[in-house]
Amino acid sequence: MKHQVNRKYHLFDAQGKVLGRLATEIVGVVSGKTKVDYAPNIDGGDFVVVVNTDGLQVTGNKGDDKMYHHFSGYPGGIRSIAFKDQMKKDSRKVLYQAVYGMLPKNKLRARMLTRLRMYKDEQREEETIHVNHE
Repeated sequence: MKHQVNRKYHLFDAQGKVLGRLATEIVGVVSGKTKVDYAPNIDGGDFVVVVNTDGLQVTGNKGDDKMYHHFSGYPGGIRSIAFKDQMKKDSRKVLYQAVYGMLPKNKLRARMLTRLRMYKDEQREEETIHVNHE
């Protein structure tokens, strides 16, 4: 028997929110843990739309000290970028990496991330927003 999932759209405004706290809320909705019929082997999460990702904040000195690293696998192939530089370049990638790291490391992670939409400002394509998160 095939499990039918009813999915809603959830709107999150990232303006002035702390990165990690917002990411944990998003993970709960995208993975379906906020639903009554949650099962870890079923991809039952909802759609999440995040606006104003340029307004994300971090606490303490992380704005200056936090670094993101990427390693190509070759000798000398490590690339690093500071948090504040990544926010100037593309703030959506900062939130994406935070959510990505919090989701379960299995086959469902990629499918869950397809339901995450992020926008730098108020402009968005989705018009049917059912649930607002303030």
